This record gives sequence, structure tokens and C-alpha cells, in this order.
Amino acid sequence: MKEMCTGPFTRAFAGELIGTLIFVLFGLGSTLNWPSALPTVLQIAFTFGLGIGTIVQTLGHISGAHLNPAVTVAFLVSSQISLFRAVCYICAQLLGAVIGAGLLYEFTPDEFHGGFGVNMPANNATEGQAVTVEIILTLQLVLCIYASTDDRRDDIVGSPALSIGFSVVLGHLVGIYFTGCSMNPARSFGPALVVGNFNTHWIFWIGPLVGAILASLIYNYILCPQEQSFSEKLSMLLGRMPAMQDEEDWEERQEQPRRKSMELQTL
Repeated sequence: MKEMCTGPFTRAFAGELIGTLIFVLFGLGSTLNWPSALPTVLQIAFTFGLGIGTIVQTLGHISGAHLNPAVTVAFLVSSQISLFRAVCYICAQLLGAVIGAGLLYEFTPDEFHGGFGVNMPANNATEGQAVTVEIILTLQLVLCIYASTDDRRDDIVGSPALSIGFSVVLGHLVGIYFTGCSMNPARSFGPALVVGNFNTHWIFWIGPLVGAILASLIYNYILCPQEQSFSEKLSMLLGRMPAMQDEEDWEERQEQPRRKSMELQTL
């Protein structure tokens, strides 16, 4: 709870809210049914991908740019964020998504809303198939996030923001045909709340969360285990600030695993 009183935490909360707002507004904007040209899969995929890459590059050094409750839960599972911060991040993400979707809905003529980007099973996909696809899509995204922002790597990783953006594009190029592609409960929650359509909405919480948790376990406990003691992990989860560290140092350590998401590195 002590971290809530720090300036960096307040800025991080605002960063998650504003970042998710922008991401959802631009992403949903690509799904609108304008009469001059209906949205294409490629257009939607690259809008979401470029949106996430841009915001990760912009806000990565402020909050880590999770922008996604599934990503936040993944980092909670790997003990890289406190429970309190994770809850606050998710609240900020959901609020940002609702505001972003609401603004777009309000300022777009009704006849162009179409389905307003609400996620649901498509092309006769069953609910079971839809949730499985969301698990797989989110699994590859979160694995990419961990690998791209792992500060233990000493090889050339390029731009994490670009890698994560392309991972989102990849997910959309396949997932749109099954579910409209979520990989992000906040992205699904915003438009669902605005238009009042929660049919099969559970898919877009269970699928991404399960996929993210699996990715966290696979990367951090099997592929590339972290060298953290149990006491260190517990301190991180509980948000306990060690006595020898000042508030700024503690905030820096909390977000260190994702600081590299801001860096543009030479390929």
C-alpha cells in the first residue's frame, strides 16, 4: 500500500489508463463500417499492432505499458509486480477501455457503428473453439513480451515495442476469423459495456487470462527461470519496500523487467 503514495505509482496508473484509452479508441476505430471502404482484416490487424507498438514505446518507461489485464496477471504470476499494483493497473485498463470506446461511440454516426468491434465467436466457431483460440493467441503474445523485454538477454533483440506490435498483428491475422481477436480482456470489455452486448463475453476473460498464465509459467519457470529467492518474490507480490531502498529505487525495481520496452535497439 505504501507504493500508492509515491509519484511514480500515480504516473504509472495514469499511463495505463491513458494508454489503454488510446489503444482501444484507435483499434475500434479501424472496425467502423465507413461507406467509402469497409474494414479489412489487414487494416484491423495493423491498426491494433501499430497502436500497441506505439504506446509501448511511448509509455513503457512510465508504467511498463501493460495495457492488458492478461499481461498484468502474467507479471503477477511471475512475481514481477505487486498484487496491489496489479489490481490498480487492471482497474486503470478497464476504465481507459470504457472511456476510449465511449468516446468513439459518441463521436461516430450511428449508421457506421456496425458491430463496434465487439468480440464474439465467428464463422460458426463454437465457444470451446473460441476460448481455445484466445488461449493460444494470448500465449504467443505474452511469450513475445517476456522474451522481448527480458533484461537478462545479452544478444541483439531489436526493438521490443516493434516485436510486441508484430505479435499483436500476427494474432489478429489469424484470430479475427475465429473471435474477432481479443487477447485483451480490457479491449473486449470496453465496447461490450458501451453497446450492452455481453453475449459470450466470458470467453474474452478466460481465454486471455489462461493463455497469459500459461505463458508466464512456461517462460519464467521452464524456459528461462528467474534467479529470485522466495522471500524476494513474496516481497514483490506484497509490495514491501526494503528499508535500505528509497521509494524511487523500489519503483525502479518493480518495473525493471519491462523498462526495455521503451528502447529502440539497432538490429
